Amino acid sequence: MGLQDFTVYDLIARNARIFARREAWIADQRRITFLDFLNDINKLSYSLEKAGLHKGDRIGILSQNCYEFVLLYGAAARLGAIMLPINWRLSAPEVEYILTDGQPRFLFVGPDYKTTIRDLMPKLGFIKKFYAFGSAEADYEAFSPLMKEEGKAKEADIQASDPYLIIHTAAVAGKPRGATLSHGNIIAGNLQHMATMGLREDDSYLHMLPLFHIADLALSFAVMHAGGKNVLMTKFDPELALQSIEKEKITSLGEFPPMLGMLLEKLESKNFDVSSLKHVAGIDHPSNIEKLKKKANVEFWIGFGQSETTGMVTACAYTERPGSAGKEGPLAKIKLVDDQEREVPAGTPGEICVRGPLVFLGYWNLEADTRYTFRERWHHTGDIGRLDENGYLWYVKRKAEKELIKPGGENVYPAEVEKVILEHPEVADVSVIGVRDKEWGEAIKAVCVRKPGSSLTPQGLIDFVASKIARYKKPKYVDFVPVLPKTQDGSIDREKVKAEHGKAN
Repeated sequence: MGLQDFTVYDLIARNARIFARREAWIADQRRITFLDFLNDINKLSYSLEKAGLHKGDRIGILSQNCYEFVLLYGAAARLGAIMLPINWRLSAPEVEYILTDGQPRFLFVGPDYKTTIRDLMPKLGFIKKFYAFGSAEADYEAFSPLMKEEGKAKEADIQASDPYLIIHTAAVAGKPRGATLSHGNIIAGNLQHMATMGLREDDSYLHMLPLFHIADLALSFAVMHAGGKNVLMTKFDPELALQSIEKEKITSLGEFPPMLGMLLEKLESKNFDVSSLKHVAGIDHPSNIEKLKKKANVEFWIGFGQSETTGMVTACAYTERPGSAGKEGPLAKIKLVDDQEREVPAGTPGEICVRGPLVFLGYWNLEADTRYTFRERWHHTGDIGRLDENGYLWYVKRKAEKELIKPGGENVYPAEVEKVILEHPEVADVSVIGVRDKEWGEAIKAVCVRKPGSSLTPQGLIDFVASKIARYKKPKYVDFVPVLPKTQDGSIDREKVKAEHGKAN
């Protein structure tokens, strides 16, 4: 470790000194202090080192939220290993792709996914050990014995610039890319969120979002860094969430549609005390934000960010500039450029580019993609925005090369869904677009040309896609048309498809 390095493990050890007896985590009725958290991490990292895990090795995990998941984040930080969390909504082939790309040495599996991984084991020869949360069984070692031995792992030489986390983003050209974040990225993200939102040691965060998602990690690590309390939920449930908010006096939430709408609906039928809430960050319909503000004295935080930028790079309270994506945070620098990399003036749309300690290390095993994204020594987000005269960012659209749909906060590339739909024997052509949706924020619509004699129904196509890839990537709406509009070069005219079919059915 260098003179100027500060890692995620340093943060955990520092909190154990400063906030030793304060509650750090609430999980399954257990109340874990910052000192207990550090001790648990030291036990786990010692056992993992003895089992053969070393600096640079990847730790794969496929599980719902649980305390073991959090401990693995800590152990990876202690050993210099790299976390590889996997979206549990993905299909088995998608999980296989991410594991093959990341090549973890150890894989940890939650109870709901042991069968999925067991079926994939013949293809996962690079994984040396499979662990299950819960009891040991065929093909799996139990996690609990890893917490039994007392000891401390050897001091690893870890720099702030070392890789710490790989988050696979939406599938560009049909394949996900692993955005690789460093220890320094996480620390910078914490400080930016703490400074922007005013997070303090008396804050508490409820994990309604999954631990594999950057939105959850960014907020929970920031609250932890501030000395606050994290409360785990295995999986989002609106009534259980409201019970936790009331019981634990939760101050901070992260959400994506339709979570807030479901919480508000439940509040209409049952009376819960949500007066402790101070911060909610996410994306949602203005009507839901206004309803929330009538229930509690809360700020709803809006912003722009991505996995590649360790969360939000711009942000502000919704009431400060409704409709905008906020201003640059204290550790982010943005500029907007045209297709010739020339900076555009205020009011003119351009690609959003980012510099600073929030920018990721690059895409795992994809040097060409990384070079292209980092051209001109700026991170090119693939998103178009405009800056007003006061420095607020206004989101416009995605670049054509990064056509993206965000149902419920997840990223879905149309090309991936189109590829699956064209595998159906009765589909001749397709264009997949995003449409506004009150429930999910944005929904997927497939505009398809059927082959002659086809009797394919919209539901039949939806079910087909759901059987091939993650269910959140299936179309919510399907339009069948005799022909799709084409450009002069013979490709599908996506803008015309959007103009003709860009409304929810």
